[in-house]
Amino acid sequence: MSHALLQAWARTVRRHGDASAVVQARDRAAATFRELDARAAAWRETHIPEPARLRGRAVVFAAPNGIAWLEIFLGLLHAGAVVVPLDTAEPLPAQRSLAQALRAGFWWNGQQLEPLPNAKRFRDPEVCLIKLTSGTTGKPRALVFTARQLLADGHQVTASMGIRRRDLNYALIPLGHSYGLGNLTIPLLAQGVPLVCGASPLPHAIAEDFARWRPTVFPGVPAMWRALAGSDLALPGLRLGISAGAALPPEVARDFAARFGQRLHGFYGSSETGGIAYDPTGRAALAGEVGRAMRGVKLQALRGARLQVSSAAVTTHDNPRRVGKLGAWLMPDRVALDARGNVTLLGRRGTTVKIAGRRVNLSEVTDRLRRLPGVREAWAGVSAGDDPVLGAVVASDRTPAELRSALLADTAAWKIPKRLAVVAALPVTARGKPDMRALRAQAFPSLRATHAE
Repeated sequence: MSHALLQAWARTVRRHGDASAVVQARDRAAATFRELDARAAAWRETHIPEPARLRGRAVVFAAPNGIAWLEIFLGLLHAGAVVVPLDTAEPLPAQRSLAQALRAGFWWNGQQLEPLPNAKRFRDPEVCLIKLTSGTTGKPRALVFTARQLLADGHQVTASMGIRRRDLNYALIPLGHSYGLGNLTIPLLAQGVPLVCGASPLPHAIAEDFARWRPTVFPGVPAMWRALAGSDLALPGLRLGISAGAALPPEVARDFAARFGQRLHGFYGSSETGGIAYDPTGRAALAGEVGRAMRGVKLQALRGARLQVSSAAVTTHDNPRRVGKLGAWLMPDRVALDARGNVTLLGRRGTTVKIAGRRVNLSEVTDRLRRLPGVREAWAGVSAGDDPVLGAVVASDRTPAELRSALLADTAAWKIPKRLAVVAALPVTARGKPDMRALRAQAFPSLRATHAE
């Protein structure tokens, strides 16, 4: 018997079979819902001669956004596999190593499914997907989800954001990332919200896609919005711009509103919980907030600026925390929740380090840098070894000397980074999150770095 996500997909195909499901901007290839379903079946017939071998087994794959990604994803789900989507930026040897570490049954190497030893089998037929955390501060963690949890996340997203069947989603964020699953993949499969897969994250390519296809909803990340806000381009057709993956600086929200005449809508979520909070008016983003609890999501402020999130989308695998019958998760972020329910991110917890016998909170260093005039974004970290060094990377047009001079006015000397790199923009991953490896290399070009904010 198929699980809830496949049942929802079957209903979508019946209702909207001949309507456009996905378009690839890079080559203009397109598929209707019925054609996509047929292509997934053909892929399954070609590449999975013995579906029973995949049932309950994790299968790791990576592919760029587009028709082929959806073919593989649906083909694996129909075979009863537990799908593990990876970023295409992950090198092939690393993909295989990750698959083995997960005790996956198979790895899609781009040509065929390669069987792996010591595979684990999931007994629950509703388990259908594993999200991997980004692994920016350590080894990636595997988060197991059921079909119903994925469907709950997709429903909470579309209900909270007012996304409808008549919309056209613009897909630049990876379809297999938690953000992409909730905003793009599940709404397509379960509600028939079509996609146009963007050709490139460069501003001119985005503008060309909008001129041709006129998508109405664009789930993006702050780096994309910053680049567009600083351009002279147009986004015809856009009615809803969403920013997630990292904190949206208020000045970017203001610049975008001034440039395009509409507000960006902040969105806060996590791999463990799916969507958490959303800004339906666009006012919260202008004030540096991320919005209020999404529909179906309950938020509870705990001691120490902790936030507990509960909803039907929260993973419950190896997670005993509950609020009633709902799964719950204690967020690692420091969060302020005001009387109106507005959420403000205050930084990550557990970022206090000891340098030369003095304690330094990296969140405080980062926040102080961000408040300096002319600073667009900042990151702080400390090098490894017996004599750790405080370093930072700052997106600004000011010089390191100017920034240090500004800090000296009200910052203790031991809280001022000894190594300070100034860049045009902080590097980010394909998921829109800070690229920790690149940041450490910029801050400590000849040293190893450990803790990071």
